[in-house]
Amino acid sequence: MTVNQNEKKRAYWRKNLHYLASLLAVWFIVSYGCAILFVDFLDQIKIGGFRLGFWFAQQGSIFIFVLLIFVYVKLMNRLDKRHDVDEEEPR
Repeated sequence: MTVNQNEKKRAYWRKNLHYLASLLAVWFIVSYGCAILFVDFLDQIKIGGFRLGFWFAQQGSIFIFVLLIFVYVKLMNRLDKRHDVDEEEPR
């Protein structure tokens, strides 16, 4: 393995960790912040008869987590193509 290949692998891994850290930070803010820390502020807003803080505590953080999974897949597919490690079969 050459030095250039090692650098490419390190760059790929650093970007992957950057994506993970960013998405986990969003999930933390939504699940912990919105459902626990900012619940009093968010409870002033009602959606469908339910307070927004309650909604985030019960369902919002789960929806955001599933959405973040799809975002991660999209980001990683793009990163794989950029670093030429994608799994697409040749035509």
